[in-house]
Amino acid sequence: MQASQEEIKQLGRVAVLMGGCSAEREVSLKSGQAVLTALLESGVDAFGLDLGKNALAQLLSEPMDRAFIALHGRGGEDGCIQGVLEWLGVPYTGSDVMASALAMDKFKCKQVWMGQGLPTPASCLLTEASDPEAVVAKLGLPLMVKPAHEGSSLGMSKVNSANELRQAWKEASQYDGRVLAERYIQGAEFTVSILDKQALPVIGLQTSHDFYDFSAKYVTGDTHYLLPCGLPEEEQQSLQQLALDAYLAVGCEGWGRVDIMVDAENQPWLLEVNTSPGMTNLSLVPQAAAYQGIGFQELVLMLIKLARLKVYTEAVE
Repeated sequence: MQASQEEIKQLGRVAVLMGGCSAEREVSLKSGQAVLTALLESGVDAFGLDLGKNALAQLLSEPMDRAFIALHGRGGEDGCIQGVLEWLGVPYTGSDVMASALAMDKFKCKQVWMGQGLPTPASCLLTEASDPEAVVAKLGLPLMVKPAHEGSSLGMSKVNSANELRQAWKEASQYDGRVLAERYIQGAEFTVSILDKQALPVIGLQTSHDFYDFSAKYVTGDTHYLLPCGLPEEEQQSLQQLALDAYLAVGCEGWGRVDIMVDAENQPWLLEVNTSPGMTNLSLVPQAAAYQGIGFQELVLMLIKLARLKVYTEAVE
């Protein structure tokens, strides 16, 4: 649906926040540039802001009416930038401070889901002192070891024996002080994008890699994205509802993406929720939206129109 000139004007000056200092900086720059191009081509008064270590000074130096958060990883997806924008009174895309922080911490997010009775693989936190044999006895094999606060599968390893666990922890701990070990789910992987409390079509993921890692996502281009996903309609609807339940349980809003594994017994397992999904040419939310008839420009405009202040407006008023 084409936005009217009046709607475009009401958006005001829009900042596209990208870059940042996380390990996902390069992916964020690609997402941000794609979003910025779409806004400019739609006639929006938009500009890009490549945030660095002086992010607060950068934000204070540029007048803006709304912010599109195209940042990925820590500093941009974990509630930090959301809190700054709340204090500055700038409406922004995506989830609020609390939901962003919970979703970014994979272990805390899983605890919320378990408290709501939602299925997620058993897990525990690892430290340098963790006994590999005890971890394996608790969770079984294989295991996935991952940084608790990273995205894009950075620092992730599949562990097939207790002897491999310490090296996997070392790899993950390069990215994060909190490292998660999680029971590996053998089966099919799916992802469900959420747009304004509506679950978009389910996408199936097929990769020749051992799991859907960083290379499969952004480098090799050999991952197959299945749209339609190949599941019967009833099973697709069930995954969509599970994803929406998981998204709302964490308190997410605006948009997001929920990753799910389905095992050989057809049991779905929640892996994580992403509150600032990628917007690159390989990204999943734009693919799901396009399949439902929502073009990239329309998607970007929908998201920026949903931008609002989440915390302080009502309290101050």
